[in-house]
Amino acid sequence: MPDTLYTYLVSPIGPLLLAGDGAALSAIGFPSGKGRVAPRDSWRRDDDLFVEARAQLTAYFAGELRDFDLVLNPTGTPFQLAVWQALRAIPYGATLSYGAIAARIGRPSASRAVGAANGANPIPIVVPCHRVIGASGALTGFGGGIDTKRWLLAHETGGRPGDLQGSLF
Repeated sequence: MPDTLYTYLVSPIGPLLLAGDGAALSAIGFPSGKGRVAPRDSWRRDDDLFVEARAQLTAYFAGELRDFDLVLNPTGTPFQLAVWQALRAIPYGATLSYGAIAARIGRPSASRAVGAANGANPIPIVVPCHRVIGASGALTGFGGGIDTKRWLLAHETGGRPGDLQGSLF
């Protein structure tokens, strides 16, 4: 297996860890929450890599980019990969339910499994798992925490973070 390389990006939601083989991005880690990713001892930090990923994420947070065009290398089961591909098709600023994603991948009764795959997404933001909500419209679990999910959705809809059931800050 090739070396895992990583760097950090300072963002409005905290420092994000970017990791991969240097050419493809395989993980984005939040600074806290269940989606926190810490570099392993075998990983090597290289702040000269992931230039395009850092540039696109910076443009996203500045409100200048809606669609990412990055080389990705997520690791998952065929079902997870299908869910993550479906997530990439959710338009900027839109949301879908777990059930809607299950229907889109041809597994309409698999909304719970979609939820589990969504929660295992190793490349959040770029693979926009934050755009998936409960059938009732409720903001459900998110690796970076519900406040971060709320912030990301408000950012994409042009609202302030406090416009969606509370505030991150």
